[in-house]
Amino acid sequence: MSRGKSLLERCLTPKASLPNKVVVTAGVVSWLVMLGCWCLLSYGGLVPAMFLPTPVEVLGAGVRLMEDGTLLEHIVASVEVVLVGFAVSSAIAIPLGLTMGTFRIVQALMDPPVNFIRYLPVTSFVPLFILWIGIGLEQRVAVIIFGVFFQQMVMVSDVSRGVSKDLVNASYTLGCTRKDVLLHVLGPASLPGVLDMLRVTIGWAWTYLVVAELVAASSGLGYISLKAMRGLQVDVIFLAIAVIGLLGLATDQVFRILRMKVCAWAQ
Repeated sequence: MSRGKSLLERCLTPKASLPNKVVVTAGVVSWLVMLGCWCLLSYGGLVPAMFLPTPVEVLGAGVRLMEDGTLLEHIVASVEVVLVGFAVSSAIAIPLGLTMGTFRIVQALMDPPVNFIRYLPVTSFVPLFILWIGIGLEQRVAVIIFGVFFQQMVMVSDVSRGVSKDLVNASYTLGCTRKDVLLHVLGPASLPGVLDMLRVTIGWAWTYLVVAELVAASSGLGYISLKAMRGLQVDVIFLAIAVIGLLGLATDQVFRILRMKVCAWAQ
């Protein structure tokens, strides 16, 4: 009894650690609750089948598309768009964001346009990207880049500004040059926050995928969603949504593990 009470107290205590078994069990329960609600709404007839397919129907659509190779083809196309766009955006945004957060003059110059552009709706630029770039992979990648680039710059800038000034002053006292401070103090100190930023923004990249593929695309999970909508194939739409969610969850776990391995000291 006391053991159960102790576990309950730990669950209700802010930032208290929990046994791995409890954490895994809670995760499994949350999945079962979601699946149970879905089954209740679909099998129970609370929502018409044309609006909400059953889990079996969605699985059947997945098997059907896997057998003819269609699903794998669209998954590969979508993963390519997200990873290329996210990699290009991150490769440019991280150094620029670190520079913004480190040098006050750079922040003064870049803050106004960056904070203006990051509030512009991505969907409104899709027709312009088609006019400027054309129809193809480049246009879809451009949507991903535009969707996450400016957000990444602001988040990395905040991470860099959050590094303790005492740490920088201590490095100067120990004889570090400005270059040493940038490479060996600010960079490593910002790394955990940068990895957290990448983990968050890769999720945004997946959400912008559908926007990128809804217009002028011939492959991808967003494309098959639009195609299925025209044919009232709700099971295929749910399948595409579920696959995007699972892919996003997989990339989230990759960055979570990467942070634990690379920045174990910051846990």
